[in-house]
Amino acid sequence: MNLLKAVRRLLGHDDLPEGFTGRLDADEQVLARAALGGGGHLVVTSRGLWLPTPDGVRRLGWHLVSKASWKNGALEFVEAQERDVIDGAVLIADLPPQRLRLAEPGRVPEVVHARVTGSIKSRHHRDLPGGGAWFVQRKVPGRDGIVMQVRADPGTDEAALRQVVGDVARTLKLS
Repeated sequence: MNLLKAVRRLLGHDDLPEGFTGRLDADEQVLARAALGGGGHLVVTSRGLWLPTPDGVRRLGWHLVSKASWKNGALEFVEAQERDVIDGAVLIADLPPQRLRLAEPGRVPEVVHARVTGSIKSRHHRDLPGGGAWFVQRKVPGRDGIVMQVRADPGTDEAALRQVVGDVARTLKLS
């Protein structure tokens, strides 16, 4: 191991796994990594999770990880998908949970937990006709400022949701 690698490990920064095909941003730091039970690696950086795909890897930004938990040797997470933007507020919907079995988790569970919770600056639930919605302000890695995300509960009236989201966004001057 060369001196640079030794210093990076002492500071808690891991290296990229051999064969990693992603392209990190200039200021993006590798914080942890773990081999997956079925092959490949999960790479955790300052910008998000690098997930294996059939074509290589893709980065999922921390602001799009709705939930993450560690249980029975696997990282389970829920990815949010952006549906629409209303006056600067982003409507999101959760995709089905994904589960990655980690051969040796190392620091991955702690780092993922810290990054997901650290990206959330505030959250508030508002009752609406047919359900309600979560209004969450999150930090987007690599960008200044905060994004307002809105996740509707199942059954929430879409017209009421859009009206309230627009009102909140205009009040906060998001656009």
